[in-house]
Amino acid sequence: MKYYTRLVIPLLVTLALAFSKLYYGEESKDWEGVWSYLPNINTVLIICGFTWCLLVLMQILKKLFIKQYDISQEDNLKARKVLTQINILVKVANFIIILLGIGLILISFESVRKVGVGFFASAGVAGIIIGFSAQKAIGTLIAGIQIAITQPFRLEDAVVVEGEWGWIEEINLNYIVVRIWDMRRLVLPTTYFLETPFQNWTRTSADLLGSVFLYTDYTIPFDELRKELDRILETTPLWDKKVKVLQVSDAKEFTVETRILVSAKNSPTAWDLRVFVREKMIEFIQKNYPESLPKTRIEMTQKDINKA
Repeated sequence: MKYYTRLVIPLLVTLALAFSKLYYGEESKDWEGVWSYLPNINTVLIICGFTWCLLVLMQILKKLFIKQYDISQEDNLKARKVLTQINILVKVANFIIILLGIGLILISFESVRKVGVGFFASAGVAGIIIGFSAQKAIGTLIAGIQIAITQPFRLEDAVVVEGEWGWIEEINLNYIVVRIWDMRRLVLPTTYFLETPFQNWTRTSADLLGSVFLYTDYTIPFDELRKELDRILETTPLWDKKVKVLQVSDAKEFTVETRILVSAKNSPTAWDLRVFVREKMIEFIQKNYPESLPKTRIEMTQKDINKA
């Protein structure tokens, strides 16, 4: 019931204004001079009150929908999808409500209506001028609606934009806020995400594969590395027990490149798991196979030694 109480005040104010116009505007001669001086003031206030009621009603409906979904759960893909749509659609609805309210206020004045007739008479030229001047604003609004429908990302999706890694924190009609991993905020226009490629690490699932690359000498025993990787993963709760792979991904002139793939439940955990595995694997090599650390070989003959 606490959501509905927010509607009481704007509704009572609007009803009071409507009754005051009905009673004082039509029956009370004492107010006749006031209404003749400001014939539209009560109408404007009623429109403002009605617009206020609609805006509060939209927020109540938003709260009721959001209450059914919990994004704090681990498997929150559906919740984030719905919340993203609701947030954007409510912002669009609020924009339209305010725009209609302003329009109704303007046409309540006789002078504005007369100007409106002349405006519509030259609607072709005026439409072109307004179209050019409002091109970016309209494009941004359409971009916001497209994001709500197609959902290339959702709230709290892990993304990489402009070389920065972070999470979608706010989705507005004209801009998107990305919370960077070091707590900075990257603010980008909504049109950016429709025109520029970006990475979404949690598009279909929060699960992620983390990669770790090791560079060692050719003498490293890969079977021992695999055994140590198994041991490391069994000791940490960061691993979700789905994927563990150790493969030789490249052989360079002086070193062998070994790639480790491990899975985690979400992007922050995947980052911590990668760091943990990298550190422990390096410690294992340093302690047990120091001769297999990267090195440069120089072969010298007896003749070269005599010359030295």
